Amino acid sequence: MADSAFYCPLSHEGVLAVRGSDAGKFLQGQLTCNLNYLDDAQASLGARCMVKGRMQSSFRILPEGTGFLLAMASELLDLQLADLKKYAVFSKAVLTDESAAWARFGLHQADAALQALGLDVAENAGATARQPGLMAVRVSPGRVELWAGAEHAAAVGEQLAAHAPQGTLNDWLLGQVRAGLGQVFGATRELFIPQMINLQAVGGVSFKKGCYTGQEIVARMQYLGKLKRRLYRLALDQGDLPAPGTEVFSPTHGSSVGEVVLAASTGQGCELLAVLSADSVADDNLHLGAADGPRLNLLQLPYELDRDREIQR
Repeated sequence: MADSAFYCPLSHEGVLAVRGSDAGKFLQGQLTCNLNYLDDAQASLGARCMVKGRMQSSFRILPEGTGFLLAMASELLDLQLADLKKYAVFSKAVLTDESAAWARFGLHQADAALQALGLDVAENAGATARQPGLMAVRVSPGRVELWAGAEHAAAVGEQLAAHAPQGTLNDWLLGQVRAGLGQVFGATRELFIPQMINLQAVGGVSFKKGCYTGQEIVARMQYLGKLKRRLYRLALDQGDLPAPGTEVFSPTHGSSVGEVVLAASTGQGCELLAVLSADSVADDNLHLGAADGPRLNLLQLPYELDRDREIQR
């Protein structure tokens, strides 16, 4: 079903809300993305880093009402909420868990369902269309996140079911893998800097916005450093679905050379995103879980890394 039209509930993420007159100013000093680029018609990917530049969370962020909503892996929400609250004590910003206030759906090739809801979403990544109680965000070609206020969830679900079959979360995550969109989960918290999951290549890092927590490390890597580990897409023909954080080994190097970021089943095997060292990828001798584990095969990502373009954001 991953290649045909479907919708599915996005049950793996929660929603952190930051509201109040200082919400934008507060978040601008905390996140990798530039909130000045966001409005009712544009959302963004982003991350919150520790001082050393490692990501505590990654998310999709969009303006809503008196502030902003951040959708991230559910297991990160309480940790991120507690950490951000420590920095918000002197700001007119209120941070809460609004997961229960929103029903979120992933739509794949389901434009008819969107049109039935009166939503027309532009093709550029992050493009957002709105109706009362509804927000639709383009996340990659053919794929849209639909946000509905909890009070509208049942009616929206009925509308979606009338226009597309219901798929599984795995179907949606397979599309995310194929789009090359990495994400932080509990097992990979504080493991990667943003460039390791190619976040700067998909609009999640701004190099013109000024200071934020971890900015010095992230900027230094972009301008001066040579990134030795980054995100790759791979296929596994056999074996169990690997969890985020599962190590990837190279017999050539005799050691672990990276970690799984996200994986999804294809029915026969699986596809996955992993952060790997560039020299191990060049050797093309990668195995999951152990040096004698199942062989991994490299696949293409749908975008290219372009430092000159990336630093213009």
